[in-house]
Amino acid sequence: MTLHIETPALLFSATSLILLAYTNRFLTIATIVRGLKKVYKEKENKMILLEIKNLNLRISLIRYMQMFGVLSLFLSVFTMLLLYLNQQIMGVYLFGTSLLSLLISLALSFWEINISVDALRLHLSDLVEK
Repeated sequence: MTLHIETPALLFSATSLILLAYTNRFLTIATIVRGLKKVYKEKENKMILLEIKNLNLRISLIRYMQMFGVLSLFLSVFTMLLLYLNQQIMGVYLFGTSLLSLLISLALSFWEINISVDALRLHLSDLVEK
């Protein structure tokens, strides 16, 4: 299999946009956690504590999503360096690892989104007509 130097470069724009989306999610959740912590200190409500625990899990997932996304980008750049140095076989394997890292990042994102949707459904459950 021959890999051209342009192929790993294709991941740059996609990975950069994904990392930006992950960072936005992280910042939004961090703001919500800070607000909920303040409310929890004022009145110790068990529901608020459960929401904070849920958000803590989501923050951890986002951290891993970001780590695997950055690893994918790093490996893509390193692949380009190897291809530039005519290390075709090593470049192919490293690019495969880069794609696997991106796939893990996306799978974690899927998991985090499911947790988010479940939490919203639970939050809105008292409004649904019975």
